[in-house]
Amino acid sequence: MVRTSLPVRWLLRVLAVGYVFLLVAWPVALLVKNTFGQGLSSLTDALSDEQVTGALQLTAIIALWAVVINLVFGVTISILLVRYQFPGKRVLSALIDLPLSVSPVVVGLALLLAYNGRTGWFGPTLEDNGLQLIFNSPGMIMATCFVALPLVIREVVPVLTEIGDDQEQAARSLGANAPQTFWRITLPSIKWAVVYGVVLSLARSVGEFGAVKIVSGNITGRTQTATLVVEAKYQNFQQDTAYATSFLLILVSIACLVVVAFLRPQHASSGRKSR
Repeated sequence: MVRTSLPVRWLLRVLAVGYVFLLVAWPVALLVKNTFGQGLSSLTDALSDEQVTGALQLTAIIALWAVVINLVFGVTISILLVRYQFPGKRVLSALIDLPLSVSPVVVGLALLLAYNGRTGWFGPTLEDNGLQLIFNSPGMIMATCFVALPLVIREVVPVLTEIGDDQEQAARSLGANAPQTFWRITLPSIKWAVVYGVVLSLARSVGEFGAVKIVSGNITGRTQTATLVVEAKYQNFQQDTAYATSFLLILVSIACLVVVAFLRPQHASSGRKSR
């Protein structure tokens, strides 16, 4: 352990707190102040605006679908990466981190080039069979899944690695098949990691902007999500509604963080008790 003097420790604390305050706390506080600067009128006006309520409903639908899809594929890919050896494993692991390093706007453009109905690689074939992805909800769900997928996998993989596969092998030696082993052994062991990944994925999905804007077309009343409404309202000099909508999105993110904060100590304390 590195020992530092008391002044140095206080200086580091002040720098850390000041950085977080200037980057996060202060801007959020100003947003809340502007939202409630005239009481609850801005919030009530936003909730009575059909454009805002429709966008919030669409955001909830897209986020829920994205979370469910990422939950299924995230757990599956995590088990594949930890429990199996196969050619290209490192490449797959690197590709999973791609959404964290690539701009969401680039993601949206890539999906547009691949699935656009007129010029995309797969778009014309899909539209000939009655399926439109781009400028429609499926494309928005795909874009949201792409940017949020690593959050589930990077929570589950370390836990799977830590617990090992001894219990799974014991279950199989006693006659359990693969589904029984998963539901009775693997899933209970990783359930909290799955919960953390789902909560973080939900928060990320609700706040997605760049990729969704490209693939949605930002059509009012049809493909306009809450984040796109914030931009539209602010550019149309309806700042009060933009502030109120942003505040509602912040509430969702804060609720997700609170859930994670309450679950993590509970998990840690239960683990210490079991030992």
